[in-house]
Amino acid sequence: MRILLVEDEKKVADIIVRGLKAERYAVDVCHDGQSGWEMANAYNYDLIILDLMLPGLTGTEILEKVRRKNSLVPILILTARDGMGDKIKNFETGADDYLTKPFAFAELQVRIKALLRRGPVNRSSVLRVGDLEIDRLSQNVKRAGKKIELTAKEYSLLEYLATQPGRVFSRTMIIEHVWDQSFQGLTNIVDVYVRHLREKLDDSFPVKLLRTVRGVGYSLSDETQT
Repeated sequence: MRILLVEDEKKVADIIVRGLKAERYAVDVCHDGQSGWEMANAYNYDLIILDLMLPGLTGTEILEKVRRKNSLVPILILTARDGMGDKIKNFETGADDYLTKPFAFAELQVRIKALLRRGPVNRSSVLRVGDLEIDRLSQNVKRAGKKIELTAKEYSLLEYLATQPGRVFSRTMIIEHVWDQSFQGLTNIVDVYVRHLREKLDDSFPVKLLRTVRGVGYSLSDETQT
């Protein structure tokens, strides 16, 4: 899953980014409001984390702009402003959650998982495709009851494909959701990870779930799905 963090305190941002990447999220970070809005406008994120006191556009202004364009993406406000008036204003503007600084990363992590579970795409806690089962809370993967060990990026790739079984995802779409900006243009890395994932997911099973659509991309589907 891909998260946008808009936070002008670079030390705070670095801590959050390290923690989120350790939890297998792809993260883009911006340190001012204008860049934050441009990123939010350019890409489809699974979650946006917004500070309020930003240079350029404020977090509330970004929130307003995003909500006019996309009413569904979960948005979490992360700020030192703990006044009730600020909270009410931003909830009314369209925030989904509000966490004040200082905060424990464990609490941020719990709130992020809660928002992602209730997001607009299929975010149930368990994804199933044929005999494949993906538990999004524990990040355990099983096929026909057999546990499959995956690396962080292999898991993120599989989870992304499993959110919409049968849909063909282009390499660019996969890069934008599973990796961060530094990998843009390196679509061959998707082929490498698909090959690794296929070895673990399909090679020892008669029904192949991971499909290649030549010239288009990849999909995850069982035989009954189109």
